[in-house]
Amino acid sequence: MTHRMTTLAVLATLCLAAPAFAATTVKVVEGGEGGGPMTLSIDQPTIKAGDVVFQVHNEAVGEAHEMVLVKLKSPDQKIPVVAAKHRVDEKKLKSLGEVADLKPGADGTLKTRLQPGTYLLLCNIKGHYEAGMHARLVVTK
Repeated sequence: MTHRMTTLAVLATLCLAAPAFAATTVKVVEGGEGGGPMTLSIDQPTIKAGDVVFQVHNEAVGEAHEMVLVKLKSPDQKIPVVAAKHRVDEKKLKSLGEVADLKPGADGTLKTRLQPGTYLLLCNIKGHYEAGMHARLVVTK
């Protein structure tokens, strides 16, 4: 085998070993305790369309959280909150999945494929959305 053929064989092997796609990872950190401010932050507010892995961490000491992913109809869409329940009415939104019941200190993941548009990440445990647990994510082409 010539040196050129060996180099081509190595390159072919490397190409076959490479994954077909690489997902974008969005790190989500949730925090806040009952009666105080609540936070939901993302490490990048804009990503490209395609496969996405949300890595969610609850940094709270004594409060469970969740992360619900919804696609908004428009960037300025108002989110309906049911005042009596202190929760967002998820039936009026298009949910794309969630990481539910994250105990304090716990981690969870949500894998999905996102199209261009505006998305909202929120915690819908009673009172948490109203206390500030939400973030918008813009997905571009």
